[in-house]
Amino acid sequence: MKLLVTGGAGYLGAEVCRLALERGDEVLATQHEGAPPYGRPIRLDVRDDEAVQRVLMRHGPEVVVHTAYLLDGPAMEETIVNGSRSVALASHRCDARLIHLSTDLVFDGEHGAPYDEDAEPRPVSAYGQAKLDAERLVARVHPGAAIVRTSLLYGAAHSGPQEVLAFAAEVAFYLDEIRCPTRVGDLAAALIELAGLEVAGPLHLAAPAALSRYELARALRAANGLDPEAVRGAPSPRTGRARNVALDSTRAAALLGAPLRPLVVR
Repeated sequence: MKLLVTGGAGYLGAEVCRLALERGDEVLATQHEGAPPYGRPIRLDVRDDEAVQRVLMRHGPEVVVHTAYLLDGPAMEETIVNGSRSVALASHRCDARLIHLSTDLVFDGEHGAPYDEDAEPRPVSAYGQAKLDAERLVARVHPGAAIVRTSLLYGAAHSGPQEVLAFAAEVAFYLDEIRCPTRVGDLAAALIELAGLEVAGPLHLAAPAALSRYELARALRAANGLDPEAVRGAPSPRTGRARNVALDSTRAAALLGAPLRPLVVR
């Protein structure tokens, strides 16, 4: 399989590239700033429609996994919304399977978690709204795309962002924000498997255990030989943050061969 991964230097993108290379796939990894650690690097700004079109037409990938995004900052909306549209449109034009990454934060966390794919998205943050806008554009320009909603990622060989937070004693972790933390390697393997399946539209793909940010920090510290009792808990702000956005990933579990393993809380 010839695979192109946007955001190949990112946490998830790099893991997708690594596992695909281990399988013997041909891997193209796009970079905007940092260099991808795995795969053949290709410099690309996903916000540039013409550049995205040129790269995909030149290299002809069979599958595109779109992981590139920004969490915040002045370029966040343009990168997520316009970048996703550019990648989806170019993927459709060159007849490539598209796996588009989205988030549990398209939900508000106030209406019936765990959320399945039929639940109505109601984001409460600018990031969640941008991700929802991107989903809708992707579905419009590439109807065959799989739109994968996932959650917080952890567990690569090097410390990821959740581990860095958990190891910082000065951080207070929210007691009432509930997510479904997922091993980045498990998700990457599932995305590669999904590339070979005829699945379109939203698909929830996260580990089955729903944990608070506080519980996650405790579990990560314990798993790395640190004292979980050092974690401080606090209530989250009342505005601008989703509470319980746990995902119901039953549909994905029935499609995929290997389950996504839950994090054990101690």
